[in-house]
Amino acid sequence: MTLSLVESLQVLSEVRDDAVVVTAMGASREWMAIGSHPLDFNFVPSSMGQAPGLGLGIALARPDRKVIVCNGDGSTLMNLGAFVTLTAAAAENLTLLIFDNGVYEVTGAQLTPASTASGPDGRCVDLAAVARAAGFQSLYEFDDIDKWREQARTVIDQPGPTCAVLKVAPIPGAVGPKSPGPAPERARAFAAALRD
Repeated sequence: MTLSLVESLQVLSEVRDDAVVVTAMGASREWMAIGSHPLDFNFVPSSMGQAPGLGLGIALARPDRKVIVCNGDGSTLMNLGAFVTLTAAAAENLTLLIFDNGVYEVTGAQLTPASTASGPDGRCVDLAAVARAAGFQSLYEFDDIDKWREQARTVIDQPGPTCAVLKVAPIPGAVGPKSPGPAPERARAFAAALRD
């Protein structure tokens, strides 16, 4: 069973309240289509794998604010070291959501090394097991939209660092996210929203 990325993000938008939401790659594309919020940081153009570090920096600078990072499985694989950095920093206000669709969606839908279809025996990398081994104590997995909807608030409110892996379906023909505007202006507006 798999989730829809769009539906999964819509559930997140319903429970995020005043949390900071950092998105990258495909999650940015779909998050921007849902709407905008002053505390959104759409990491576009982005460097694959760097959103968790950015989210951690924000979480450490603003421990009074919940920070949610929306990362893809391909981006996660590009920077597995972020797992141990996040758990070592122990930011209680940080939640990492990994949207695992098994492909590098925005670069042409190539299979990731974690995909069941890319392994020689149909084996895959278990990102939740990797997160657990890296020290995440609060860890969730979802492949059903009703269960995600039912538990999303608990995941977000759980003292972190928290990690949730959501198995989502790839979006055929999806392209990379377009920048929502000039980076300096977006950074200034985001910084101003964080000061409030």
